[in-house]
Amino acid sequence: MIRAVAAALLFAGCLAAQTAPVPRIVAKDGRHALMVDGAPFLMLGAQANNSSAWPAMMPKVWPAIHALNANTLEIPIYWEQFEPEPGRFDTSTVDLLLKQAREHKVRLVFLWFGTWKNGSSHYTPMWMKRQRDRYPLIVGAKGRTVDSPSPHAPATLEADKRAFAAFMRHLKAVDPQRTVIMVQVENEPGSWGSIRDYSPAAQKLFDGPVPGELLSALGKQPGSWAQVFGADADEFFHAWSVARFVGQVAAAGKAEYPLPMYANAALRDPLKPGPPGSYESGGPTDNVIGIWKAAAPALDLVAPDIYMSDSARYLKVLELYHRPDNALFVPETGSSPAYARYFFSVLGNQGIGFSPFGVDYTGFSNAPLGAARMNEETLAQFALNYKVVGPMMREIAKLSFEGKVQAVAEEKETHSRTLDFGDWTAVVSYGTPGFGRGDNPRGNAEPTGRALVARLGPNEFLVTGLFCRVDFRNADSGKQREFLRVEEGAYANGVFKPSRLWNGDQTDWGLNFTSAPQVLRVTLGTF
Repeated sequence: MIRAVAAALLFAGCLAAQTAPVPRIVAKDGRHALMVDGAPFLMLGAQANNSSAWPAMMPKVWPAIHALNANTLEIPIYWEQFEPEPGRFDTSTVDLLLKQAREHKVRLVFLWFGTWKNGSSHYTPMWMKRQRDRYPLIVGAKGRTVDSPSPHAPATLEADKRAFAAFMRHLKAVDPQRTVIMVQVENEPGSWGSIRDYSPAAQKLFDGPVPGELLSALGKQPGSWAQVFGADADEFFHAWSVARFVGQVAAAGKAEYPLPMYANAALRDPLKPGPPGSYESGGPTDNVIGIWKAAAPALDLVAPDIYMSDSARYLKVLELYHRPDNALFVPETGSSPAYARYFFSVLGNQGIGFSPFGVDYTGFSNAPLGAARMNEETLAQFALNYKVVGPMMREIAKLSFEGKVQAVAEEKETHSRTLDFGDWTAVVSYGTPGFGRGDNPRGNAEPTGRALVARLGPNEFLVTGLFCRVDFRNADSGKQREFLRVEEGAYANGVFKPSRLWNGDQTDWGLNFTSAPQVLRVTLGTF
C-alpha cells in the first residue's frame, strides 16, 4: 500500500512537471512578456531584506508580503548556507521557502548571493574566505587588495558554477509547480574601490587583444583594450570580465534548469554620470549593457536597482533599460512612499515586474537608499497599486505585450499628461478631483497621482488611476466626446464583471479617481 501511494505521488509529480510549462521571457516587435503557466504574468513583487531568508525570520516576512498584496517574493539563497563544506549542499532553506511560498500562494524569485553581493564576496562560504590565495580578491591600481572578488580567478568561477548548478538541479527536481519563476545570478556584481582588477593575471589579459565576439558585437576593429576603447578601456575591460564570469555561472545553471535569469545593476547617475570609480564598476550600468549582452548570453536581461526618487532620473533609467533586446524589470526600488507611483511608470514602459526593497517586519531599514522601516502605513501606497492591478495582472500583462497599455505617474511640476491612442487621446490631470468644468485637478501637494489606460477595442478602453482625473478627446476636433457606457468592475477568470454603471456626477466632469481601487471599462462615442 505504501509503495502504491508513493508511486502515485511520483506519477502526480511527473505529470505536474509535464503540464506546467517552464517560465520564460518572450519577445515580439520589441515588446516582452514573462510567461508563467503558459500566459503573460505581471510580477507584483516585494524583496525581503538581505538577512531575512532564514527559517526564524520568515514569520516576519509573510505578513508584510500579504499586506502589500504582492504576488511574488524576491528572496536570497546564500551560498554560505547552501554549501557549508566543499561539495556538500544543504537544500533545507530552499525547500522551506518553496513550501511556505506555496502555502501563502506567492511565487518566488530566488536571488543567488554567490561570488558577488553589492560588489563584495561576503556571502561566499567560510572555507573560501579562508583561502584567499585560491579565491583571490582584486588588486587595485596601487597594488592594494580591494574588498571585491576577482573575476579572473578560475577556482572561484568553477566553485560558483558547481554550486549554482547544484542549486538549479535541485530546484528542477523539487519545483514542478513552477513556484520559482525567475532567478537572479549574483547581486550587483562589480567592484567598489577600484575600476578593475590590476593583478598580474588581469593585466596580461588587459594588454592582450579584445575578444573577437565583443569586437563583432560592438562593430570595433581589433586591438588591445587600450587601443580599442581608449579612456574607457579599464571600465569596459572590467565589465567584460565580470559579465563573462556571471554569464558562465548562469549558463551552468541553465544547463540544469532553464528558468529566466537576470543580473541586477547598481546604477550610475543617468543624467550626469560621474567618472569611473564614482559608481560600482563592472556591473551592467547603462553604458555597458551592450558589453554584458555580448559577454553573458545566458542571461535573459539586465535590470536596474533604482534608488533615485526624483522623476527625471527615475524615468531616464526606465528609458535606458527598456530596449528591444532587454525586457524592463525593476527588481529593486526604494520602499518609501515617494517611490510607489513609479509602478505605473514601469507599466507605461512595458515593464514585466516591479519590486520595492526591504519588505518585511524584521525591524531593519536602510533609509539612505529609500528603504523605509516597514509597517502597514509605509506600505499603503504600494499596497494600493497592487490592490488595483492584482486582480487583472494577467490581462494587463497580455495587453502590454500587445502594445495596448499606456500608464503614467505624476511629476513634481507636471500637472497633466496626454496619452495618444490615435483616434482618441486620454488626458490625465493629477490631483484630488472636484466637480465642475473649471475645477480640474491642479496637482497633488506631493506627487502621488498615477493612471493606466489600455485599449480593449474600437472606442473601448480599460481605465484606472489614483489621485487623478482621466478624460478623453476625439482626434476629430469638430466632435465632442460622449461616454456611451462606463462600467466599474473587476476581472474574474479573464472576464470583466461589471458591478455598477457610472453616470451623473461620476462622469459629467471626466472620470475622477481618489484612493479607491476602481477599474472602469469605458465605451466612447461622439456627437
